[in-house]
Amino acid sequence: MTEKKISRYAESGVDIDKANDFVDKIKPLVSATFGRGVLTGIGGFGGLFALGNDRYTDPVLVSGTDGVGTKLKIAQLCNKHDTIGIDLVAMCVNDIIVSGAKPLFFLDYFAVGSLDVDQATDVVKGIAKGCEISKCSLIGGETAEMPGLYAQGDYDLAGFTVGIAERNEIIDGSGIRDGDKIIGLASSGIHSNGYSLVRKICFEELGLKVEDYVDELGCTLGEELLRPTRIYTETILNLVKNFNVKGVVHITGGGFIDNIPRVLPKGCKAIINQDSWEEMPIFEFLRTKGNVSSYEMHRTFNCGIGMTVVVGAKEVDDVLMQLKALGETAHVIGEVAVRGPEDVEGVELR
Repeated sequence: MTEKKISRYAESGVDIDKANDFVDKIKPLVSATFGRGVLTGIGGFGGLFALGNDRYTDPVLVSGTDGVGTKLKIAQLCNKHDTIGIDLVAMCVNDIIVSGAKPLFFLDYFAVGSLDVDQATDVVKGIAKGCEISKCSLIGGETAEMPGLYAQGDYDLAGFTVGIAERNEIIDGSGIRDGDKIIGLASSGIHSNGYSLVRKICFEELGLKVEDYVDELGCTLGEELLRPTRIYTETILNLVKNFNVKGVVHITGGGFIDNIPRVLPKGCKAIINQDSWEEMPIFEFLRTKGNVSSYEMHRTFNCGIGMTVVVGAKEVDDVLMQLKALGETAHVIGEVAVRGPEDVEGVELR
């Protein structure tokens, strides 16, 4: 009987057999996300997706890629990895939905020093859940085992998504005018931005640990910091069916200050009324405990508003009514105004 030898590659830290076992384990999770258009199963060199020729007159593909930043460190500190994949999907699909694009498919990149099959499976469970929420098919991915590059237990994630929109229905902000109203959709918390500052305040300056219960938050620090990023695809797609949505903004890295001007025409600015929605406990905690200015809060965090939409003043009440019916907590948080030469930035906080 020939004894099976341990491969030299496995000795170096890369176990191909373990990687194959991982693929077998996640196949049911991945295939459960497949929708119309998916032509291939997991394991091929490329994922195939058919657009079809009966649904769009002049289709435009919209793509996006992102990660979850140092929120990964929170997942590792909590040893909880089954929601970080939701964040990954959210960060990508929330970016392309601002154009009015319907997400079609998603791919992930998972890089690790030494593959822990259970840990990696939990990550993919979250990705599959995010795809389910956004009605997006997970058609492929890459697992890269790179010993020496990542510390034991550490991993990195990147996501990639492609969506589709009718060319003449793309939301680009060009129709935004002085007097239009800005409606904010509530976030679930910090989402996936600003975690380097969060970790500095909570861990370095306050000396907290993820298992510590924080009275102001009503839960442990880890529970609060791991709340998954909200996915807004279905809400935005429903809105654009019934209303003239002039602009949509994902409040992500750069907060209000850097993101809202990205959709405003030249000569326009956004006036944001900071008191128009209730501040969530985590943001009040970070602002007061970390001595963070209002300006920096609104340039670093979503401050409780994960997505904004710009509509005409006459449609506001009806839009708010539909958002409520869709289960959203929404507020009119500001308006569009003429930007003068004295306006250094495209957002004015009041």
